[in-house]
Formats: sequence, structure tokens, C-alpha cells
Amino acid sequence: MTTNDPAGDTTHFGFRDVPRAQKQKLVGEVFTSVAQKYDLMNDLMSLGIHRVWKRYFVATSGVKRGDRVLDLAGGTGDIAALLHERVGETGSVVVGDINAGMLTVGRDRMTDRGLVRGLDWTQLNAEALPFPDASFDLVTIAFGLRNVTDKQRALAEMHRVLKIGGWALVLEFSQVKPAWFRPVYDFHSFKVLPRLGRLFAGDADSYQYLAESIRKHPPQDELRRMMETAGFARCEYRNLSGGICAIHSGYRV
Repeated sequence: MTTNDPAGDTTHFGFRDVPRAQKQKLVGEVFTSVAQKYDLMNDLMSLGIHRVWKRYFVATSGVKRGDRVLDLAGGTGDIAALLHERVGETGSVVVGDINAGMLTVGRDRMTDRGLVRGLDWTQLNAEALPFPDASFDLVTIAFGLRNVTDKQRALAEMHRVLKIGGWALVLEFSQVKPAWFRPVYDFHSFKVLPRLGRLFAGDADSYQYLAESIRKHPPQDELRRMMETAGFARCEYRNLSGGICAIHSGYRV
């Protein structure tokens, strides 16, 4: 699998090549469409186990009371809520997302749960974070990096805003490892998922894009090298569910 040249005029939007300047708008339209069905989207894409992955992601993050955390592509607040439990009243979580619709859904959901203090919501672009250097103890991004146009730049920005000794964690769909399972996974992704999207969300095209975006995302070793290029040390990854997704981590020295 290869990635597009960051300096080029085109990039991928699923399996289509589009002008780089258009990808952000196209991705925005997808997530505006699915914002109200975000949990359903993840249930359909992950066969329902994304909730387990997210809890494991946060439980093994090393986040502690009093930490300041940035959760990118924070969408409807699933990761932020789990982080909020661990940073406590002395810590804080900034939820950042490029899509206003996702942020609105998340903020309303967390307000309904009584989670207001210690959570801040910011519309932003992961490629140009509006924070000073060394602002956070931990930066997380879950199921969002593959939708960023310039992933290398976003990783560099994550590195920049981390404090010395801070961690960046990326939870993302990745490359399935067992060869026997790949045809099953492909059938689910390209035959079943769009039909379920049409049935339950009235939107087959967005779900088709989401399945395609997984296949265009850098596989495990390539993403690890990208994190090293961004300046991270001690980069490693852990496969979950046979590589359906993976957790990548990097340390700022």
C-alpha cells in the first residue's frame, strides 16, 4: 500500500483520486451525513467491538489524574468521556474535531450525561493545531487519522503540542493480518457495509467511502515510520483483533 505525495496536487478520497483542496470538504460531507449515526457507523464497521477497543485504548494510555489531554477527531466524545474519568477534576480534556456537526452531537451527548466541567470543545484542523508548543501531556486520535489529508503534517503537529515526556496515541483501522480472514473482512466491508448503511442510515455512499478509506490508510509498519519521521521516539504498535485495528504510540523526547 502506498500513500500520496504530500506535495502533489491530488490525494485519495477512498479509491478515487481528488484534488487535495477538495478532500477536506468531501470528508466533511461524509461526517456531517453520519454524525447522528456515529455509534451505528462504528458498530457496523467494527462488528460491534469498537467499544471494547476504545476502553482498552484509554485503559492502556498511561493517562493520569491532573493530565491535560487533546483528543483529536474527538467527534461524539466517546474517547473524551473515558479520558475524563481518568484525568479527574484536576485534569482537562480538549476535544478537537474539524466537523462542527460531530462536535455538536458530542457536546450535547456529554451534557446529557452531566459531563461539562473539564471538557472543552474546539473546531480545528489536525494539520494546523491552534495551541502553543508543549501544551499537552497526551494527544489521542481514534478512527480519525485516515481521514486527514496530510497525515504526516498532522503527526508533526501532534508532536509539536506535546510536552517533553508526553505520548501520542493513534487508534485506527489497519491491515488485517490473518490471510484466511481477509476475504471475509473484504466481503463485509464492500458488500455488506454499504447495504447496511443504506438500510439503517439511508446513506450507502458514505459507508462505501469509509470502507475504502481503511484500505488506503498506511499499514502498521508504514505508520510507525511516519511517526518516527514526525519526531517521535520509541514508536511501536499493538494489533487488536488480528489487525482489524491497531494502536500506535510515540513518545516526545
